[in-house]
Amino acid sequence: MSLVRNIFCSSLGKKYIMALTGLALLGFAGGHLVGNLQVFAHPDKINGYAHFLQGLGPMLWVVRLSLLAIVSLHLWAAIQLTLENRAARPQKYDVDHTIQASAASRYMIGSGLVIATFLVYHILHFTVGAVSADTFKTGATIGEYTMAHDFHLFGLTIVGAGAPVHDVHTMMVLGFQKAPVAIFYMIAVSLLSFHLWHGFESAFQSLGLRTSRWGCFLHAVTRLFVVAYLLGSLAIPGSILAGVVKVGGCCPTTAAAASCCPASK
Repeated sequence: MSLVRNIFCSSLGKKYIMALTGLALLGFAGGHLVGNLQVFAHPDKINGYAHFLQGLGPMLWVVRLSLLAIVSLHLWAAIQLTLENRAARPQKYDVDHTIQASAASRYMIGSGLVIATFLVYHILHFTVGAVSADTFKTGATIGEYTMAHDFHLFGLTIVGAGAPVHDVHTMMVLGFQKAPVAIFYMIAVSLLSFHLWHGFESAFQSLGLRTSRWGCFLHAVTRLFVVAYLLGSLAIPGSILAGVVKVGGCCPTTAAAASCCPASK
């Protein structure tokens, strides 16, 4: 217990918590993006992938609750460290010494809170289905889609052709066809990329893993990852909003979706 108390009560322990939870969230963000980029492929891809995740049952909720705990710990540690820094320096310097700090590092708390707000909205919109009043919500109310081909994952057939699955592809397209939703999403992922620009390297430094020998390499990898993440994340709502990605790569079976499918008209 004393070890746990020391971790949660000391500044160094809080830095470790923030670094480790940040890296875990970074891995999730990258995996989440790879999954969502399947919206550019045949609807079988993302619908089969979503069906696989939904088939995890209770395990999926274990993952969701774990992510919620990680996000909460990350925010808690960040806020605690910020308050401690302010308490240690109650008066501002006569001269502003933040000129050498990056903009990302100075606004980590602000961007992090906006990102947390976006995550809540994103879950309510696409996971719970509590935001939109449209026909295509998530869960039991989402439209049904019939798989045209087998869906394979790691060489294994996960969903067979002809199987009815939730039409996640149509749900995403209809969701991002709304300009306010798409724009809010693009602003949020831009802030997240801004957050990662500083946080990725800081996590390694907090853990004592950033050395002068490979610091330049880590810096380059960070920039490459953040730019790739930003472009990939912006491409999804941007392409849907521009009409590049549409409903009906393979027409859904519901009448509401069929009305949006050019091939069904």
